[in-house]
Formats: sequence, structure tokens, C-alpha cells
Amino acid sequence: MIVTFDNLTKRFGDVVAVDTVNMQVQDGEFVALLGPSGCGKTTTLLMAAGIYSPSGGEIRFGDKIMNNVPPKDRNIGMVFQSYALYPHMTVYENIVFPMKLKKVPKSTMDERARQVADKMGIGDLLDRKPGQLSGGQQQRVALGRALVKQPDVLLFDEPLSNLDARLRYTMRAEIKRLQFELGITSIYVTHDQVEAMTMADRIAVMQDSQLQAFDTPAELYDRPRTLFIGGFVGNPPMNFMDVEVTGQSGNFQARRPNFNIPVAAQRGRKASDRGEVVLGIRPEDVSICAPDEAGCVAGEVYVVEPMGRDDLVGFLVADTHLYALTNAGSGLKIGDQVALRFNPDKAQFFDPKTARSLLWE
Repeated sequence: MIVTFDNLTKRFGDVVAVDTVNMQVQDGEFVALLGPSGCGKTTTLLMAAGIYSPSGGEIRFGDKIMNNVPPKDRNIGMVFQSYALYPHMTVYENIVFPMKLKKVPKSTMDERARQVADKMGIGDLLDRKPGQLSGGQQQRVALGRALVKQPDVLLFDEPLSNLDARLRYTMRAEIKRLQFELGITSIYVTHDQVEAMTMADRIAVMQDSQLQAFDTPAELYDRPRTLFIGGFVGNPPMNFMDVEVTGQSGNFQARRPNFNIPVAAQRGRKASDRGEVVLGIRPEDVSICAPDEAGCVAGEVYVVEPMGRDDLVGFLVADTHLYALTNAGSGLKIGDQVALRFNPDKAQFFDPKTARSLLWE
């Protein structure tokens, strides 16, 4: 099922919660709505579910306009953050409840429920009640209840937020595998960019009620269109620094007091002679180099955060705090003086007034 948002808008009084969102989710695609709290992502999802009515624009499932179609007639499955299970019902009763509402024949209802329960790994829990289950088991029941309806569209509202870190990792993989196997068009709301990056085919990044970008995880990571996307997508986040870019004969440098690094010609050319711009560089593109190596700058270690496979090291460089990923056990200590190299092919540049990437112009 193709889901289309056409100039979708939602207002609550004078507050614009969703502002003219335009995007199309392809048949069988897994799309994440990503952004901070209050950006409009859940409101967008609830309009797709029919819980909220749009103030403007259209929602279409295929060729059918859904604006005034009741939720029960949209053939959607929805999984909530709170699981929303009926505590007085058994797992089996929770799973079959949507089919009872649709008056599905009892034999069909029982067959579907047991198939879904087995697929979700909860086939041996059908006689238990939600209070007797772990958080992960409850989430599987909620997902099974959504799937048993054989929906055209699956909607997820931050379904993993209440789980511990290890279980979130497991459930991410299970949801992604199930969605791929079943091929159901899915829209997944999250504020966790790791969830969005690891699960989604494409990500819709939202900020202040507006859609900032709608693209693949790799494109958002490698070529962020705005300062917000550069800082929000990626963990650890992108480093930022105010610089001026100058160049002659194809040799470009990003400069500020006590800071001068080379940048690739195709990137430097778009940022040169604009006055002050914002340099963005990801921590994995900053590395330690020999003190006398050309193109390196001086820095001082101000924090070391061991992460197992890597160390996340904070540096003070030209009066700015920057982070770099280094090999674990590098031996760096707070106060150490080092030289740092910035990968010239990975520098991003943004207009400080519009916050938009200069590399997209």
C-alpha cells in the first residue's frame, strides 16, 4: 500500500503541530519519522491512523483519500509505546480481539492467532495475562495483535522506548526482519536516531512541525541538508566550528585563529569567499597525527570516554570543543597535547544564517 501525505497540516488552535508535510511512502517500505519531542512526528502518525483529522491537505492510501475515513475502516495495525494491552484478558484474547470486532469466523480467528503467536515467539504464553509477562513479551503481544489483522499499513509509535538497551537491540532486529518478510508498508515514529538509522529504508526528519528531509539513512548521514540534521543524525553527533574558507589554484583551506586545515576542492569551492561559514566534521573523520605533519592542528585532551571498541575523546581545538573516535586503549589522558588531522574529503559546510548545507547548492 502506497501512503501519500500531500500538504498535510494540523493545527491546535493557533499552534501549528504539522506544517504542510509532503512525502510518499512506497508499497512495502519501512519509513521512520525522526525528530525531537514536539516536532510533529506523532501527530503525523495519528493523522495517518485516523485518530486526528487533518486541518489541511490530504492523506491517501493508494488512490483513496482517507481524511474522513474512521480508524476502524483503514485496515491499519498500530503498536503503541505503552503496549495498550487489556490487563484482564489473556495473551490469546488480546491477539484475537481485533478479529472479534470484525466478526472473523472463530476457526479462522484461532488459526491466525496461533500462527502469529508462533511467529512472534509467544506461542507458549497464550494463557497468560499481560501482568505475568516481561516488557519484551508484552511488546511481542502488541505487535502480534497488530499483525493478526493482516493490515495494509503498520504504524509504530515509539514502541521500544520502555525497553532496556539490550532488549531494544533485539526487538529492533525482530521488527525489521518481520517487516521485510511480510512486506507491509510501515511508518515508525522515534526520537532515537539509532533506531531510525538501523531499521528504516528512508527517514523523514522533522523539526518544529516541518519536514526537513526525506532520504536514505546513508544520504542523511553523509550529506546532511541542514545543521539540525548534521547534529541530530549520527552518534556521536557531528562537530561544528565557525571558519572562513579561502583558496587559490584549487587549494582550499578552512581557517580561524590558531586553526588552518585543507579541504577538498569540490567542497571548498562551494564555501569559499562567503565570509564566515560553519564547518561540520564527524568524530570518525578526525584523527591523531604526528605533530609536524602538514595540515594538522594542535589540540588538548579534555575528556576520554572509553566505549569498548573505540574511545570517544574530547579535544579543545582553537577555543572549540570537538570530539574524535580513536582506537581503544590509545593511552590518551586529560591534558595531553596532540595534533589532529581533519579528513579533507569529509568536511561539510553550512550557511550560518539559513543553516542549510552549501554542498547542496
